[in-house]
Amino acid sequence: MKYRSHRSVTQAHWFEHVNGVHASPQMRGWLTDSMSLTMKLVARCEHFRIRRLVQQHALPLADEFEKVGLPDRRLVQEREVLLCCDDTPVVYAHTIVPLSATASDWPFFGRLGERSLGTTLFGDPRVWRGELEYARLSAQHPLVLRAAAALGQALPSPLFARRCLYRRGKGLLLVTEVFLPNLATIRQNPHAERKS
Repeated sequence: MKYRSHRSVTQAHWFEHVNGVHASPQMRGWLTDSMSLTMKLVARCEHFRIRRLVQQHALPLADEFEKVGLPDRRLVQEREVLLCCDDTPVVYAHTIVPLSATASDWPFFGRLGERSLGTTLFGDPRVWRGELEYARLSAQHPLVLRAAAALGQALPSPLFARRCLYRRGKGLLLVTEVFLPNLATIRQNPHAERKS
């Protein structure tokens, strides 16, 4: 009898092409857009805010450490935030930076507070941006569980996510963005009138 290996529901299968996740046309637009996600959200709401959840030393996820050049799971700098449109969380973002990265590699990372990482990354000509990868995250995936805990509610699954590797100097930084159900409630056209 042959046994097929199954990826754990706590790990994502990351695809190099968005077709791998079978997203709707609307979600596909969010996943593949190459502009700053922060700027895209700012254009679709009256009030945009970053809500920082945590910034600390932590172990990366099982499918993250190799992406940032680590030989095994060891401590990294971790940052988790909610991106909110008109006080509604619409994206959960998770960032890791190896502890080997120096202050000259990412001079702003430790003091971002509730400022946007995306705006900083896109505004710095020294930052190299890698290719996007895409996934559908199960309800048991650690990032979905963390997002649910931050929101104080269970989340439907799967949730669509994307991630991208950035380099500045010799330092690597991995950003994963999980698109929350409330994304569907904001205006999709940046020039559309707000509904009363």
